[in-house]
Amino acid sequence: MPSSTRRSSASSSCRLEWRPSRLQLGLLALIVALAAFSVLHCALPAALAWPAAGLVCGCGSWQLRREWRRPVRSLVFGPSFGLQVDGVVVERARLHWRGPLAFLRWRRPGARRDEALAWWPDTLPPAQRRELRLAAGEGMISPRTGVMAP
Repeated sequence: MPSSTRRSSASSSCRLEWRPSRLQLGLLALIVALAAFSVLHCALPAALAWPAAGLVCGCGSWQLRREWRRPVRSLVFGPSFGLQVDGVVVERARLHWRGPLAFLRWRRPGARRDEALAWWPDTLPPAQRRELRLAAGEGMISPRTGVMAP
């Protein structure tokens, strides 16, 4: 009988890499195109609709470029230090799951604003998704709150 070695999530660290999602960028491009189409086919006069559609396309293109140029991030989950993002230990890390999407929020020491990353299904395969769930543990995963009063 083959012996299987068990890995303890309490003693091992998890290394993940985040990169921009092509799926998210494609959906964002579709939303921009549909928004411009909607502006052109609403009740606005053509003299206002065309500049508004151009503005929608310009803002959407800027957002697409901004998302595409986001740098690749390196994350390490460890039992002794919690979470490191690009080699810096961070505070108040919270992981939220919405179906196959994973959202991570944290704050760098001394910073005023939170930072966030989102993993889409094309950037986080099932094996790494499971590894992220195990590495994050119960302390980092946000508790589900009820939407109705008890």
